[in-house]
Amino acid sequence: MSFIAYLIIAVEIGFWVFIAAGLVTRYLLGRKRLGLLLLAMTPVLDLTLLIATTYDILANDATATAAHGIAAIYLGVSLTFGKRMIRWADERFRYHIMKKGPKPVKRYGFEHARYELSGSLLHVLAWVLGGGYLFLLIHLAGNPEQTETLLQILKVWTLVAAIDVVLSLSYFIWPRKAKTDSAH
Repeated sequence: MSFIAYLIIAVEIGFWVFIAAGLVTRYLLGRKRLGLLLLAMTPVLDLTLLIATTYDILANDATATAAHGIAAIYLGVSLTFGKRMIRWADERFRYHIMKKGPKPVKRYGFEHARYELSGSLLHVLAWVLGGGYLFLLIHLAGNPEQTETLLQILKVWTLVAAIDVVLSLSYFIWPRKAKTDSAH
């Protein structure tokens, strides 16, 4: 496994460590500012991955691997879904650990369809950001043989993002229904 692959794993672990530490500090220790600071450290991890990936391809003239492409996907997804993931973790921490706040919502019908579509639109934004980064790396490297893998990953990601949008739109046609209790 390459350095970039290990770095992706470390950044993902770091992301959840900072979130957990931020929530514990905020709610269990009552240190709201320090908790917010820990939560705000997650973009620093993204910046580290961005610099390392760019440096590896452009300065080291490394041949791009799937890890470099996954790094771009990770960056795009982290930038667009990061706030939503932190909110998701915060809601569950408050409800399950602190025993405060409302139970996390399960969505059905039109509300579920809208939520899924908003997630798909965030995915498209992640694709624009991460795909733009891939395109920039391909262009700046200026060597199609060096960056062929990045182009292939961009093509696959384009297909995945399109399928995601189609699936989310299908919930408007076939809405998710609440499960009925048939034990009566």
